[in-house]
Amino acid sequence: MSEPRLPDRATSQTDEQELSTRLNSPYRDLLGSPTPPIYQTSLFTFDTYEEMLERFAERSDHPLYSRVDNPTVREFEQLMASAEGAERAAAFASGMAAISAALFAHVKPGQRIASVRNVYPDAYRLFERLMRPLGIEVTYHDVGEFAANPDLLEGVKVAYLESPVSVTFEVVDLDQVVENARRHGTLTMIDNSWATPCFQKPLAHGIDMVLHSCSKYISGHSDTVAGVICGSQTAMEAITDISVPLLGGRLAALDAFLLIRGLRTLELRMERHNRSTEFIAAKLAAHPLVDRINLPRAGDIPSLTGHSGLFSIELSAQVEIARFCNALKLFNLGVSWGGFESLVLPISAGQAQKSERNALNEFGISPSLVRLNVGLEDAENLWADLEAALHQASTQT
Repeated sequence: MSEPRLPDRATSQTDEQELSTRLNSPYRDLLGSPTPPIYQTSLFTFDTYEEMLERFAERSDHPLYSRVDNPTVREFEQLMASAEGAERAAAFASGMAAISAALFAHVKPGQRIASVRNVYPDAYRLFERLMRPLGIEVTYHDVGEFAANPDLLEGVKVAYLESPVSVTFEVVDLDQVVENARRHGTLTMIDNSWATPCFQKPLAHGIDMVLHSCSKYISGHSDTVAGVICGSQTAMEAITDISVPLLGGRLAALDAFLLIRGLRTLELRMERHNRSTEFIAAKLAAHPLVDRINLPRAGDIPSLTGHSGLFSIELSAQVEIARFCNALKLFNLGVSWGGFESLVLPISAGQAQKSERNALNEFGISPSLVRLNVGLEDAENLWADLEAALHQASTQT
């Protein structure tokens, strides 16, 4: 028996007040519980043949199988759609699962993707190690080209964007990209994990599809790996018809429950990240051992209204990277970001990763670059940690 496609559940809850109401309303089937139930089940049964028939005929909203539909996952999807101002969302087991689902639903062999340079390294590996061998062409462009060159997207099926881009944190003028993309019939996708819906809403600027690595700020607790795609009903149709039932990378119910928990504190956490990062970035900018700070700020482009806690710094040649990292006490060495804990990622370590195509090397990222994730700890203490580490790592001391 063929797998039925996911029923249409477009949400109209795009207003922030309605999102807040939904996040705070009791789930009535739990007698007033403030949290949703976790439907920890692989399948859902039917009372009668007729009810099952209605579901397979797509005339019923009854869940069938958790790889296709799960009520806890559905609740998270509707909340994310509301947060991004989308008609629909689909959630997946990782950010890469979401990226793969979006691209393979819309790009076929012989077509072309135009991506920003310095794209997330695993997205780059997806392009180079899987999509290119399948006959999908991928080109990489500086962020300014997407806005400045009106013909850049001619013949391009998908413009794949990050704003800001990974590691170097340049921003994309979304309004101009959308204008150029519509001129050539190009579908636009953007990874909005850095800004979150709190500080950037790309769909409001005409972007077709928004992706998140929910492992980051949406979760906020470093205990969940997940991804989501948000967009219009039309843009999401191929994803819900093909990627959701057939690629198998669906989000689990427990993870959806944890992500709903994260959404409830997202705005408060992002305000704290923003405030602490402003304080620390100002201190770093005045430090003689820091040559450059890569941190987008509100107003850099019309779509950006704030910034998160993730940015990079380029250290002076007088700083030994290994000594700097080893001297840190509050900042942990680690990949990913978006949780309570502050993290540091030296680019030189990432460049040593064994890979057929390493984006950090291919794009010529400076090995003196260090990515910082400012967490939710006390900002004064975090600065003291960085300042002490810089002093200990200086070759002049």
